[in-house]
Amino acid sequence: MEGISMPDSYKVVFSGARVAGIEESELRAELLRLGFDERQVQALLMGRKVTIKSNLSAEQAERYCQRLQSAGLITKVQAESVAEQSVITDEPASRPEPVMSADEPPLPPVASGQGAGASGRRSAKIRFTGTGEEYFGIWIVNILLLVVTLGFYAPWAKVRNMQYFYGHTLLEDTSFQYLADPWVIFRGRMVALVAVIIWSVASTFYPVIAMGLLLIFIPLIPWIIARSLKFHAVNSAYRNIRFDFVGSYWQAAKVIYLWPLLSILSLGLLVPFSAQRWYVFLVDNLRYGRSEFHLNLTAGQVYMFFLKMLGVLLGVAALSAIAQFVHGAFSVIFIVLGYLLLFGYAMAGVTNLIMSATTLADHGFESSLGKRRIVWIFFSNSLLIMLSMGIFTPWAKVRMARYRASCTKMHIQGDLDGFVAGEAQRAGAVGLELGDAFDVGISLI
Repeated sequence: MEGISMPDSYKVVFSGARVAGIEESELRAELLRLGFDERQVQALLMGRKVTIKSNLSAEQAERYCQRLQSAGLITKVQAESVAEQSVITDEPASRPEPVMSADEPPLPPVASGQGAGASGRRSAKIRFTGTGEEYFGIWIVNILLLVVTLGFYAPWAKVRNMQYFYGHTLLEDTSFQYLADPWVIFRGRMVALVAVIIWSVASTFYPVIAMGLLLIFIPLIPWIIARSLKFHAVNSAYRNIRFDFVGSYWQAAKVIYLWPLLSILSLGLLVPFSAQRWYVFLVDNLRYGRSEFHLNLTAGQVYMFFLKMLGVLLGVAALSAIAQFVHGAFSVIFIVLGYLLLFGYAMAGVTNLIMSATTLADHGFESSLGKRRIVWIFFSNSLLIMLSMGIFTPWAKVRMARYRASCTKMHIQGDLDGFVAGEAQRAGAVGLELGDAFDVGISLI
């Protein structure tokens, strides 16, 4: 018909549907036979929407669909707009394309079908989907089993808690995973318990031996902390790719002993610098697969943050002193309010500072916690826990987790699916030797 122009360019789109009855191993082998490389196959097996080939004629697009369906993927042909025809894929131009057969056009690298092109940048919010009612069931069972077992159930309770919160924390509709073995944590805690008992007995009956044991233990603290950080990182995963922590003993010794000692000798002037070195130690030694995290946080930025906190502290102290002249009760009120204000400022400020300065390869992060909001959640949670004699605890934890997640974003450069698939190929040897558990409760923020 006149006046109606048919599109002259089509694309083949995969939305995650597969042909029933075909095993994943068969599908993988068939896709590799068609010419896809391992990274491209991994992206397809994750089931997310991707554009497999663009700038095709209608006949070519239909042939692609037929060949891919015979391999096990259900795809669709869609007409392309003029703007879409200029999208650049995430592969170098010099990379040879896989070939289906001698008489058919080659399959291209898999390109993301979401948001911006591979060279674009988009933001993905972290979501927490847990509920207080759901977590209450886990929490109350943990409490009862801890009582019945005289506390020996603690490693299993910890793993159940971590798995619940990890499993309900989502990035790009995929949850994180906590993979720790409770028995490993149990053995580590038994070693720590035996060490404490030995030291307690020695300090009661043999003070000299107790002092010697303490001198032996002090040099072990950096090693224990480094191992604890590694244990928790290696047992954390996203899309079946583990994290890792590679901090050394000497790095840990410097941030635990050297920089704090210099802070004391400098009468507190080096406290912000010591804090900055600690944050760098935590972030720069963290890995996702083989990709490195990096903290772009200078000592000057930390000094500015500490100066602001000092200003808040001095302001609260001045108001409290003035209130003291009016009535002693007002001074107590100002002290409590000042503590809450400092807590909110520190908790929200440090998290925002570190997260917004952290990068992973070409990807970035952002945290926008509100200081007043954090104070309100903390205060109201504490009040409700006291009034309910602890029963509100599950709802309080879920409430805080949901708010923290809602204020956290990942700025994704290009295609996260491709990045994750690439890490899956590189991360095979990461952290397979988990070692002993030293659960000392250290976290990044």
